[in-house]
Amino acid sequence: MSPFVRKKVIDRAVTVACVLATLVALVPLVSVLAYVTAQGAAGLSATFFTGLPKPVGEPGGGMANAIVGSLVVVGIACAIGIPLGVAAGVYVSELGGGRFAKLVRFAADVLGGVPSIVVGIFVYALVVVRTKHFSAWAGGLALAVIMLPTIVRTTEELLRLVPASLREAALALGVPRWKTTIFVVLRTAAPGIATGVMLAVARVAGETAPLLFTAFNNRFWAESLGDPTATLPVQIFTYSVSPYDDWQRQAWAGALTLVVLVLVLNLVAKIVIQRRVRSR
Repeated sequence: MSPFVRKKVIDRAVTVACVLATLVALVPLVSVLAYVTAQGAAGLSATFFTGLPKPVGEPGGGMANAIVGSLVVVGIACAIGIPLGVAAGVYVSELGGGRFAKLVRFAADVLGGVPSIVVGIFVYALVVVRTKHFSAWAGGLALAVIMLPTIVRTTEELLRLVPASLREAALALGVPRWKTTIFVVLRTAAPGIATGVMLAVARVAGETAPLLFTAFNNRFWAESLGDPTATLPVQIFTYSVSPYDDWQRQAWAGALTLVVLVLVLNLVAKIVIQRRVRSR
């Protein structure tokens, strides 16, 4: 067998192996999505999206307050975690080369491995105990802490992939260092950073343990961000372990709604990023 033929055979074999590995990886993902869709579709109705939970043991009701509560809590987490995470990633990649930058990088790696329930207990002791009540603010802060390591490390790695020639060209034209970082380097890496941010959002959107210690739950509409707030993950958990068939159906419907919300957020983010990239 000639070297050319051998290389071609190896190339085909590796390609086939990659395709098979991809199909194997897709099997559990498609299976979970199909099962959640099949189980959750039966519990969807207009009342589910507009009604409040019924009293214990009474059939019917919905999760309108939990859906809105999840959007509010995740929104608070994004407002806190995204700016801090991107700023820390920019510092570590562009401005920090000393011990403090190494400390930030190490802290992000360690925080990324901390169980989410530990973060919930930490925020509970820091916020809930001091304020003496659960709140959407506490829930958002807990989710923001969970988001931070993913955003910091993603921002750092993507900024390092930006060619040094872009920085040198901007600096050679007399552009200040901070403007080069924001308008050249950060803008170039923005699509990848946005993808990392959406991964962080998708992760925290389904977190339950931290919210049990912070936002807690509420069977009614929360009157303010300082009140206990219902969220989809906590509501799904509560309903799924109940002995009532109707609540279990609603739990599956809530799980499907949560998956669709995350999917819609990712699609919107990708569309916005693609339009901005094309407009350059």
